[in-house]
Amino acid sequence: MLDGLTLRDNGIPIYVQLREQILAAIGRGAVKPGAQLPTMRQVAVALRIDLNTVQRAYAELERDGILTTVRGRGSFVAQTPPALGRSRRTELRDFAAQVAAQAAAQGIALEDLIEGLKKLAGRS
Repeated sequence: MLDGLTLRDNGIPIYVQLREQILAAIGRGAVKPGAQLPTMRQVAVALRIDLNTVQRAYAELERDGILTTVRGRGSFVAQTPPALGRSRRTELRDFAAQVAAQAAAQGIALEDLIEGLKKLAGRS
């Protein structure tokens, strides 16, 4: 997984880039539920970033129910995704709106985005 992590100087905070790349790897199925992630120190050394930055990304993923951390053993992808309660549905709607806005800003039609997402999910 470390090989797939890259950072860009694009104004997006490093911890956000890291969090989003981990989420993307999980979403693509490249990292399966129950899989152990590299240690925070391994990520920090590989990307040449501060350990606190990695800790922040991992902490946010744990808070959102994406990761579980076992003291002394490491961080793992959660076996079951977090439930879509009322606040989670609101977050999902807001996230979808953000993705749609980013696609529109890059000249990607909403229909093309939907088709691409369906292909990622294996439904086309």
